[in-house]
Amino acid sequence: MDEQALSHEDIAESDLVTRRGTFRAVAFRDRLHGHEHMALVFGKTRMRENVLVRVHSECMTGDIFGAMRCECGEQLDAALDRIVSEGSGVLVYLRGHEGRGIGLVAKVRTHVLQDEKGLDTLDSATTLGLPVDTRDYGPAARVLTYLRVQSVRLMSNNPDKIRALESHGIAVAARVPLLVPANDHNVGYLTAKRDRLGHDLPQLDLFSGDYPHAAGG
Repeated sequence: MDEQALSHEDIAESDLVTRRGTFRAVAFRDRLHGHEHMALVFGKTRMRENVLVRVHSECMTGDIFGAMRCECGEQLDAALDRIVSEGSGVLVYLRGHEGRGIGLVAKVRTHVLQDEKGLDTLDSATTLGLPVDTRDYGPAARVLTYLRVQSVRLMSNNPDKIRALESHGIAVAARVPLLVPANDHNVGYLTAKRDRLGHDLPQLDLFSGDYPHAAGG
């Protein structure tokens, strides 16, 4: 058995009734890093192929407070709506991913550089001596394996996320775009993700608003 595989001692499950419907909430502790994560399972997914899946990185400012300098909260909502509309799927919410892994305090410090110096989301991190991305998708792979999902259709605009899951043994049958419209506050952030991180964001070609600064999340 994989020594990093999830143990039943580190998992708790219950029904979670939400305004969208009832999910199976699977809370799990990842022993490698110590973070506690959550998978929300809707409908029948066990032993199925091509399951619709979103692996979502924690973003307090976007997910909880509706910050407009990133698209995280809108993507979270759109992913849950898509899963419910399709009738089944899994959303894996990964904690410890704040600011692509640099943490909340450091992320807010990068916001200062973005607002005052006009740096983008990458340069504001490296200027502080921080890495651009330290996220580990191993916990998502381990919970999908625990849930006995055979293969996934991954809701993501990030090709690197596909490669990361596949490197942990998860078969990705397809990538499903998860696009939200750009706005004046996040267009710089999205542009940096497209041009410097290789994210597939065709909606930027339709943006016609102001571009006041290179904001980032």
